[in-house]
Amino acid sequence: MAAKEVSLGSSLLVPSVQELAKDPVIGVPLRYIRSDQDPPIVSDTSLVPEVPVIDMERLVAAESMDLELARLHSACEEWGFFQLVNHGVSSLMVEKVKLEIEEFFKLPMEEKKKFWQEAGEVEGFGQIFVVSEEQKLDWGDVFFMTTLPPHLRKPHLFPKLPLPFRETVLEAYSSELKNLAMKILEKMAKALKMEAKEMRELFEDGMQAMRMNYYPPCPQPELVIGLTPHSDSVGLTILLQVNEMEGLQIKKDGRWVPVKPLPNSFIVNIGDILEIVTNGAYRSIEHRAIVNSVKERLSIATFYNPNFDGEMGPAPSLIGPHNPALFRRVGVEEYFKGLFARELKSKSYLDMMRIENGEGNST
Repeated sequence: MAAKEVSLGSSLLVPSVQELAKDPVIGVPLRYIRSDQDPPIVSDTSLVPEVPVIDMERLVAAESMDLELARLHSACEEWGFFQLVNHGVSSLMVEKVKLEIEEFFKLPMEEKKKFWQEAGEVEGFGQIFVVSEEQKLDWGDVFFMTTLPPHLRKPHLFPKLPLPFRETVLEAYSSELKNLAMKILEKMAKALKMEAKEMRELFEDGMQAMRMNYYPPCPQPELVIGLTPHSDSVGLTILLQVNEMEGLQIKKDGRWVPVKPLPNSFIVNIGDILEIVTNGAYRSIEHRAIVNSVKERLSIATFYNPNFDGEMGPAPSLIGPHNPALFRRVGVEEYFKGLFARELKSKSYLDMMRIENGEGNST
């Protein structure tokens, strides 16, 4: 039986910001001016706390596992973000991935048009979560694609992609990142004292997608936002900073905290789905990307999710008479279709999944 083609939803087509930024922009076009957002400047960085660092080697070594597991648990409870070092993914492969992504975004516009979003789709070049012509836009271009399982890859996109990019990013790297995501999820289950098989069965045949981000320099960076503040709606996100420009900020105790990526590290964060699965023990955290006037910033986020045909909700081993379910159960496909039909906005979609007075309610 042929596998069904899956559509996650659609996003309205928008111009390329990378192309827009090639011409000297005197003033930022009105649609990109974000007076609705906190200014992207962090005034005093001297007192800013640093995102926790977790060492994968210490997580798997018998003599250090308990201590590192406690640190992982604390990072997930208190921050929802951590930097992962000694993760086991070959640094040679990571460098190849960075190179291929930089080359991909350098393709001429005529080539890129082959990979542009089609009407009614979210995959390809463009922006995501654009649901109206009046909506404000982010100062950045995205290439978004479902990578695993292979039968969910778009047949109109995948075969046309440059071969080195396909082999390095969408085959080798996606496979390595799936293995890494499963290792992290298994350790989280252990830290939560959750039944290991519940986490494994939910995610082992999971859906993976990648979002490659290109944030061009902007002459007035204080007026725009690279990526609107939001929490990731996925299970787990593993972010790789492609070039040396920083721009990721996370909201901690009401303040925007800049993240300075460590060499040879990944930045890992809890998504809304994990907040649901852990019944609120681990929380997804709002974050955003800011831009600068000097140089472009590139990153690649790999999202790992439950099986598209499955169902999700709080793990049965984490709920009971004294710990009732905070979120309703929902089909994974239904969850994603609802997600992509909306504008990206803080944690508003997760709030729709909450149980209030015995039923899901939106706020």
